[in-house]
Order: sequence, then structure tokens, then C-alpha cells
Amino acid sequence: MYKVFVNELPLILTNKLSETADGKYFLLNEDSINQAIKALKKKKLSEAYIYHPNHEEILKKFTKKIPLTVAAGGVVTNPEGKVLFIYRNDKWDLPKGKLDKGESIEDCAIREVMEETGVSGLRIENFLRTTYHIYKNNGTYTLKEVHWFAMKTEYDGKLKPEKKEGIVKVKWKGPKKIQKALQNSYTNIKILFE
Repeated sequence: MYKVFVNELPLILTNKLSETADGKYFLLNEDSINQAIKALKKKKLSEAYIYHPNHEEILKKFTKKIPLTVAAGGVVTNPEGKVLFIYRNDKWDLPKGKLDKGESIEDCAIREVMEETGVSGLRIENFLRTTYHIYKNNGTYTLKEVHWFAMKTEYDGKLKPEKKEGIVKVKWKGPKKIQKALQNSYTNIKILFE
């Protein structure tokens, strides 16, 4: 099962009819996918299911209908145990960005964190998870697949928000401030702190 978020609501790709809402689901074709996305965007449904019997094929077939963008990012912790957040589009988020051609996912994650925050000396501790969400890119629905890594750094220099990416603030946040920030964040970011 894959959970893809559309306007913070789940579009669930599943190969098990028992996981669908009372056996109600959309087929894995372009019209059905677009109907499901529109229903979620307009909040006509609180969740939608796309069914296909083959688990290995479901994501591959979905990305033939909805173009895929691969990205990577980090949950970065400093020696005080604070986590690095960015503020963009009136929401608290984590640094991430698109994979460049020929770049490894790990290199992308480190590069994007550095570009968006000014933090250097990053090292990957481990892979956390992959999240999915749909956004509009030049009028076309696009699926963003983000590979998240836990990172550490000793960096204690100035934080530099990447203005051209719409980032207005970069902050280190402790446990209390993280909980507050997550109240004004995205579902995919909240999942990383569960």
C-alpha cells in the first residue's frame, strides 16, 4: 500500500480490496485517477482508493499516468538535539529538493539541505522513509516521491534561507517548538515525527 497525499488527504494505492472503503475504489486509469484527485482536492472525499491486483506494478503503472518527480531531504539534528526546519508557503517544512540527473539520492539529500538552509558538515545516519504527495506543476498533476534521511551536523554557524526557493526562515527547534511547528505543517512531515 502507498499513501499519496492530495491537499493533505490520502489517496491510497492498494492491491487489497479489503483495504478499500466498503469496497469503493477507483481504477488505475487516467480518468479514474483524475476523478479521485479532483474529489480529494474539492474535499468531496476524505480519502480515496486506487485498486490494482499487482502490488509490484501499482506504483509503476500510476507513474505512467501521473509524472513522477524524485526528491530527497533530511531530518537534521544538531548536538543539542534540535531539528532543522524551514518556513515556506506559510508552513513549517523540512529541507528537501529534486534529484539532479546522475546524482545519488543521498547526495541529493545533503545538497538540498545545504542549499536551502546554509548548514554544512552534514552526515547521513540512516534512511527514514519515503513519502508521496501530488502537486500541480505547470497545470499538470505530478507525483513527488521524497526519500527522507536522518542526518547529524555539528554546524553552529549562521542559517541562510534560500530566498529564491521561497524559504523565508530557517530555525533549529527543540521538542516543544517542534510540536508547535507540526500544527502548521504537512501530513508527510508529521509522519516523520510519529
